[in-house]
Amino acid sequence: MATINWLDEILKRKDALLEDAFGLLSIESVLDEAQATKEAPLGEGVKEALDYMLTLGERDGFTVKNVDHVAGHIEYGNGEEIVGILCHVDVVPAGEGWTTPPFSPEVRDGKLYARGAIDDKGPTMAAYHGLKLIKELNLPIKKRVRVIIGTDEESKWRCVKRYFETEEMPQLGFAPDADFPIIHAEKGIADFFLVQKETENVNEGIKVLSFKSGQRLNMVPDHAIVQIEAGEEAYAIQAQFAQFLQKHQLKGHDSLENRVMILKVEGEAAHAMEPNKGKNAGLYLSAFLAELNLDTKAKAYFQFIKNFLFQDSRGQALGLKFSDDITGDLTVNAGVFEYNNSGHAQIGLNIRYPVTFSMEQKLQSLQALLETQGFGLEDFNDLKPHHVEKMSPLIQILKKVYEEQTGEEAKLLTIGGGTYARSLNTGVAFGPLFPGRPDVAHQKDEYIAVDDMLKAAAIYAQAIFELANNN
Repeated sequence: MATINWLDEILKRKDALLEDAFGLLSIESVLDEAQATKEAPLGEGVKEALDYMLTLGERDGFTVKNVDHVAGHIEYGNGEEIVGILCHVDVVPAGEGWTTPPFSPEVRDGKLYARGAIDDKGPTMAAYHGLKLIKELNLPIKKRVRVIIGTDEESKWRCVKRYFETEEMPQLGFAPDADFPIIHAEKGIADFFLVQKETENVNEGIKVLSFKSGQRLNMVPDHAIVQIEAGEEAYAIQAQFAQFLQKHQLKGHDSLENRVMILKVEGEAAHAMEPNKGKNAGLYLSAFLAELNLDTKAKAYFQFIKNFLFQDSRGQALGLKFSDDITGDLTVNAGVFEYNNSGHAQIGLNIRYPVTFSMEQKLQSLQALLETQGFGLEDFNDLKPHHVEKMSPLIQILKKVYEEQTGEEAKLLTIGGGTYARSLNTGVAFGPLFPGRPDVAHQKDEYIAVDDMLKAAAIYAQAIFELANNN
């Protein structure tokens, strides 16, 4: 068989790849359980995105399967063994402040802008077209290849959990949903809520009517808003708020109507895997409120946030500080804040912990600490860490492919993010973000460089071909 120039072949198909990507990126595939139906258990948007991918598979002559409208696969080839390519088509909420509408994809200066461009619709399309290239060239492969599509990666992973209840587990594979060269270890991810226990208000201080910040645990909140009964202290609070914003170099806004003061803080969104890349609007506004003369319950809530979470992304105050040589520091992101004067008060945390960290052991000490502060722990969900040995055949093949395609050393990486790679017994995250590129996942004006997407598609095509022919 003649040597294949994978990138040249992808470039011949650039327009088709971009056309398919534009279609997928135009779908607002955000989790919407409030509008769930039997045919769309996670909302219409994510169902539409799944259907879109499966329809492409049918169009191009692949075998497709829909698993309960939450997952599916596109399959090619024959053989006992399966190579899995794990992708997801759900996205986090767009947030505000985009230059162009987040679900109206647009190419500017060589970059494709849209929510999901880098996480994970652009990479999904690159991997799909990598497989499509192998089919179009009629290249021989010894195994089946499955592009497995999930729709709940940004939340609770119900899609892959449901998928693997009935479908075969691939022997090995990769997720095109992180960084190049190769990510062989991923931190554990624990999500849970800290819920303030009912207490009697003995202090007739300032009442907090409502406080809200954040939409997802795996995002740094970029907006926070509070409504308080300010009374005679309103103008003093306005002055304090202006000083606070200036001190922390934040944008904000205040207004007063019928004795109710509204305070807003604008932060900077970021992925929860590294909270320090953003500015957590919820934490900042909480820290400000903690200094006011609030009623007893509100004071305890905001004081807890200031003492145990504000400017402490490594969990030191919570007794969780930990690091190892494989995956680095444990991180804590406070992603969702909800408080109202009818008794509802909670904080949603997303903790990324190293592969050698004992979550079970630390959880007990954390619960004991929370008890002393008037909080309980609820809705605990834990994704265990994932680690593939450096000398595994999977990693050696991907190293070879990456180095041939780029001419650069394929260094092994670890991340705090959680990819679908950990759903496989032997799986790694493989691209699409090339070394030196900024990580704009979960941020406004998310994008993927078009040349990078095409280059990734070439890498994926060769990787799929070689994995599917490895004995």
